[in-house]
Amino acid sequence: MIIDFSLILKSIPYVLSGLPYTLGISLLSFMVGNVFAIILAFMRMSQKPWLKYPARIYISIMRGVPMLVVLFILYFGLPYVGIQIPTLLCAIIGFSTVSAAYMAEIFRSSISAVDKGQWKAAQSLGLPQKPIIHHIILPQALRIAVAPTCNVIIDMVKSSSLAAMITVPDIFQNAKIIGGREYDYMSMYILITFIYWVLSFILELLQGQVEKRLTVY
Repeated sequence: MIIDFSLILKSIPYVLSGLPYTLGISLLSFMVGNVFAIILAFMRMSQKPWLKYPARIYISIMRGVPMLVVLFILYFGLPYVGIQIPTLLCAIIGFSTVSAAYMAEIFRSSISAVDKGQWKAAQSLGLPQKPIIHHIILPQALRIAVAPTCNVIIDMVKSSSLAAMITVPDIFQNAKIIGGREYDYMSMYILITFIYWVLSFILELLQGQVEKRLTVY
């Protein structure tokens, strides 16, 4: 048989032992990238050239360079200049810096989508700039950004499989180990395909719940 179901069943516990790495890298990278993305979004929208153009250049580079190349630079390239970063930290830095570029554009477009009248109304009341942003603009922008941001999270969970290329023991790396040992990569690829689909499906359900709550409020 092309697919060995008995091997799949026996391999599930070992493959899933890498799940904390898969989810940990995805969630930590998302949280760090989220903070960085908000800063980048406001830099990108700034009228000051020394803020606007560095943000534009950074976003352009990080959106244009493949994730795998970034991981290889961090893990294999930096040691050539005397910088050694632990494998897990390489993965988190790589995913955070790349995802921040995508989320920065999501936040920028979401902030721009807020009605300009909201700014003018708040300014006419004499409110300072920071309270206007924190209490009026950002809450509305975040509602607009929920769907595309959730898509980024799902994509990050799937893309976390690239961390296996720098030996992070996630579910994909564990599946590769069993596939090599048993000379049956196909069965392992079917297994992790199902696992990634289940993870994505759960995140889609959570996305739906978040969107419903925001619609109510």
